Amino acid sequence: MSVYDTLARLGIELPTANAPAAAYVMAAQTGNTVFVSGHIARKDGKPWAGKLGKDLGTEDGKAAARAIAIDLLATLHAHLGDLNRVTRVVKVMSLVNSTPEFTEQHLVTNGASEFFVEIFGDAGKHARSAFGVAQIPMGACVEIEMIVEVK
Repeated sequence: MSVYDTLARLGIELPTANAPAAAYVMAAQTGNTVFVSGHIARKDGKPWAGKLGKDLGTEDGKAAARAIAIDLLATLHAHLGDLNRVTRVVKVMSLVNSTPEFTEQHLVTNGASEFFVEIFGDAGKHARSAFGVAQIPMGACVEIEMIVEVK
C-alpha cells in the first residue's frame, strides 16, 4: 500500500510545507540520507505554545508531536516529490519544552514515533532521542527533527 493510500485511509491531508524561518533549509540530502530540520508544533496555523508539566499535559504533548510528524512528512514530500521513496525512518530527535519536574518526554515523543510506524510500517521504526528543554523558539511546546533513508 502506498504512503498516500495510508494517509487517505487515516483522513490525513498533508499541509503545504513550511518555509524556513531563518538561514537554513527545511531538508538537506546527501546520498540516500535526508536530514529534515526541526519543526515546531503548530495549532491553528500558529505556534502551539506551552510548557509540559505546567500549561500542558502528556496527552497534549503527544498530540502536538503527532501534528509535527504530519508537518515533517509534508516537508519530505516537498523535498522528494514522492513519500514512497522513503525506505526507512532512521532517527527522530524530540525537544519537549517542559518543567524540570516533567519526566514524560518519551511519552510525548511517542505521538510522532507511533505515527511513523502507522504510516511506514516496520520502516517507520527508528532510533530516537527525547529531551526536556527550558524553551523552544516562539514558546512552542515540542520541536522534532528527523533523518530518513530514501531510494
